[in-house]
Amino acid sequence: MSMSWKLALASVAVSLSVTACGAPGSPGSGGDGGDADGPHKVGLVYSKSGPLATYGAQYRAAFDAGIDYATDGTGEVDGQPIEITEKDDAGDPAKAVSGATDLIGQDTKIIAGSTASGVALQVAPLAEDNKVLFISGPAAVDGVTGANDYTFRSGRQTYQDVATAGTMLGDVKGKKVTVLAQDSAFGTANIDAVKSVLGAQGAKVTAVEAPAGAKDFTPFATKIKAGSPDLLFVAWAGDNATAMWSTLSQQGVFDETKVVTGLDIKATHALFGEAGTKIDFLSHFFAGAADNEAYTALEESLAKDGEEVDLFSTDGFVAGQMVVQAIKEGGNDPDKMVKALEGWSFEGPKGPMEIRAEDHALLQPMFTVSLEKKGKNFVPVLGKTIDAADVAPPVAGSK
Repeated sequence: MSMSWKLALASVAVSLSVTACGAPGSPGSGGDGGDADGPHKVGLVYSKSGPLATYGAQYRAAFDAGIDYATDGTGEVDGQPIEITEKDDAGDPAKAVSGATDLIGQDTKIIAGSTASGVALQVAPLAEDNKVLFISGPAAVDGVTGANDYTFRSGRQTYQDVATAGTMLGDVKGKKVTVLAQDSAFGTANIDAVKSVLGAQGAKVTAVEAPAGAKDFTPFATKIKAGSPDLLFVAWAGDNATAMWSTLSQQGVFDETKVVTGLDIKATHALFGEAGTKIDFLSHFFAGAADNEAYTALEESLAKDGEEVDLFSTDGFVAGQMVVQAIKEGGNDPDKMVKALEGWSFEGPKGPMEIRAEDHALLQPMFTVSLEKKGKNFVPVLGKTIDAADVAPPVAGSK
């Protein structure tokens, strides 16, 4: 991130604490309803704290990098700074709605963030009711796609995860597939997606759901093992993942069934232990997943701030790109912003991206990965890059 932009953001933050800038309702650059001489207001409602805080931090750092890249280091559009105001939802939908409502009351026209799926599903209708642009982040629940005209996403969705897993499994007809998932919106979305994708291919799909905050996973591991599935698909996110994987290993689940899951953040790679080399991983993104200009910009920007590329870095970077595109073409008019994003194709850190006009699905490549032990570390090794068209979700019934 350029120093000039960092200073500009600091200045904007100070000005917010003193007085509101400009007069609401005056013409905005490229659209109507904004202040021609004021900043472009963007609200970030995300998990700054809570169980998904690590994911939120990755998203937040890369969001700055994406805006920096899309504005050529100025942090401005048409000479006006992009003003970012944060709200910590801690993964709580009620806090997210409260934070987003407060931002909307301050005449903020763009809300980004949503680390948690349950949060995204609550903020989406709020965006529609108030006619503001909402760009969901790491939240993977399929329901965000097609939620309404004003809702978009900067990350992948669950269907794309499961479809990627499907490319690794071959013929699943007649096979028993068990899904281990959290008893949450995220978990439900994964169960539904596995039934939709693999069930449609003839697999017999069952689910084992555990509380998102579970500490003892023995009962769930025992139930999985007793079912003798041919495939175990694990959908888990959060800081108790270590206990979950450790219990599955201790109960011998890896010895009896094929295990497929999404590759989580770097800090978790060693937590699989030796079992990690036996798992087939699908991946949304990881360090070294792609090699293009946007990826290089992401990596270099994060490095300047002592950060590294990780799983949700692409979600933040792409959100930054989308925000800038929306403002450039739509000014301060959310309806024009929507039109600016629908059908937009661009190059993100993971490769070519397209926002499908019909339902705002973000079409994108996905990856298969294996973990290899190098010394004391476990590092991801790219298997295949899956073309966006091969894992594209069906068009949602309505926007």
